Amino acid sequence: MLKTIVLDTPEKESLTNITAAVEEVVKASGVQEGICVLYVPHTTAGLINNSGMDPATAVDLLDELRRLVPTRVDFKHQYDTPADAAGHIKSSLLGVSQTLIVTGGQLALGHSQSILFCEFDGPRQRRVIVRVMADV
Repeated sequence: MLKTIVLDTPEKESLTNITAAVEEVVKASGVQEGICVLYVPHTTAGLINNSGMDPATAVDLLDELRRLVPTRVDFKHQYDTPADAAGHIKSSLLGVSQTLIVTGGQLALGHSQSILFCEFDGPRQRRVIVRVMADV
């Protein structure tokens, strides 16, 4: 099953918990045992699997990413803005895909794990492509 999740990101940089939306796709697929592949077709966004229990986790992650890759004017590539260049680097560091195990018709996530969409150049309308495949 292939499905696209569409989301509107709320601000310039944000982490959005998309776990429930992905779980709905898995449930609708009917797959009991298999994998779920998530892919973000954007160069200034990414996906991570991290704690969604404490809202401060997202704040800490974004703060640290800003520290590691600050927006600055001396980037060589500035197609749009220096922030766009910083977003490209953050996206490359985190990655644009996740592969998760499906077992018993559910994602095999740990107790505090969530799927977080990472926005680095918003607010925008974004897409996450989800493919759920059954074991053969």
